[in-house]
Amino acid sequence: MSPSLAPATTGIDALTAWLDETAEGLDDGSVPASTVLPALGAAGVLAIGAGPFGGEGDIADAVEAVAGVSAHSLAAGFVFWSQRTYLEYLLQSPNAALRDRLAPDLVSGRLAGATGLSNAMKFLSGLEELQIRARADRGAIVFDGRMPWVTNLRPEGFHVAGVAEGEDGRILCVSFAGDDEGLVRSPDLGLMGLRSTNTAALSVASVRLDAERVIHPDAAGWLPQVRPAFLGLQCGMSIGLARRSLREAREAIGAGRSVLAPAIAELETRLAADAEALRSGLRSGLFRGQAAALFRIRIGLAAIAAEAVALELQASGGRAYLTAFGSGFARRYREAAFIPVITPSLVQLKGALTPHDQGAA
Repeated sequence: MSPSLAPATTGIDALTAWLDETAEGLDDGSVPASTVLPALGAAGVLAIGAGPFGGEGDIADAVEAVAGVSAHSLAAGFVFWSQRTYLEYLLQSPNAALRDRLAPDLVSGRLAGATGLSNAMKFLSGLEELQIRARADRGAIVFDGRMPWVTNLRPEGFHVAGVAEGEDGRILCVSFAGDDEGLVRSPDLGLMGLRSTNTAALSVASVRLDAERVIHPDAAGWLPQVRPAFLGLQCGMSIGLARRSLREAREAIGAGRSVLAPAIAELETRLAADAEALRSGLRSGLFRGQAAALFRIRIGLAAIAAEAVALELQASGGRAYLTAFGSGFARRYREAAFIPVITPSLVQLKGALTPHDQGAA
C-alpha cells in the first residue's frame, strides 16, 4: 500500500493500519492532506452518532472514535474533530435543508467541514470580540472579517461555520463555502507538525449569503448548546494520545524500569475517570448548564496527555532519542505540545474559570 493513498479497503482495521503507516507523513506533510477525509469516510467513523445520516451511537461514541483515530495520528484526529464538529452543528441546526444537502457528503468524506467557531467559543466565555461583522444589503447578508486559524479547509471543497455580529447586535451562525466570492483562503500555515490538516487562515471580504446558509439565527443562545460537542470531541484527541503513550510506556518498561509501573497505573486510572466523566456529562446534558465542569475536564486531560508522553520517554530511555527507534515518540511529543494551544487554549480556559472559582471561594 502506498503511504500517499487512502486504504483500498474499508473498515476500522484498514483505517488503523493505514494510520500507523502514514502517521509520520501526515505529521510532516509528506502524505497529502487530501487522503485523510476519504480514509475516515470509508471506515465509517465520520457517521458515528450522526443519526439519520448513517451513524449509530451518540456524541459520546463519536468522542471515542476521535480518540481511537488520535491514538494513531493526532493529525488525522484533528481533521476528524473539525469534520465531526461541523456536522454536529448541522445536526443541531433548525436549517433542515442545509443539513440534508451537506450531511451525506460530510459523512462520506467527499466534502470537508470546518468548525470556524473558535473565536465564537472564546467570545462566549468573554475572552475576545467577534472577528466577523454582518450587515443586511438588498435581501442578502454581507459579511466582513477574518478567521486566522481554521483546520480542514480542504481545497477540493469545504464548508466552514462562522459566527458574526449584525448591525443590530444580533449574532448569527452561517456556513461559508470555499468557492464563495470574497472568501479567500491563505496558503497552509507553517505548522511544526500536523501539517497534513489543511490548516489555513480565511479572509472574509463582502461575502454575500442568503438565509439558506444560516445555521442558526440566534447564535448567542445556541452556542452553549453546541459547546459540549465542540470541546468534547476536542477532548477525544487528548484521550487517544494519552492512551497510546501509556500503552507504549507499559510495553517498554522492563526489570530496570519497573519502578514506573505505579505511576503508569495511577495515570491510567485518572485518564479512565476523566473519560468517564466526559462521557457521562455529554450524555446527561450536564455541560450545557455547567460549562466550568467541561473546562476542567479539558484542562485535566491535556495534563494527562503531557504526563503520559513523559512516562513513555522515561520507560523507553535513551532509545526514544534515537531516530531509528524514536520517531513515533518524537511525533507524540510534538502532538502533546499542541494539545494545550488548541483553541480555546488552556490559558484561555483557566482565565475563563478564574471568576467562577473566585465566586465560589
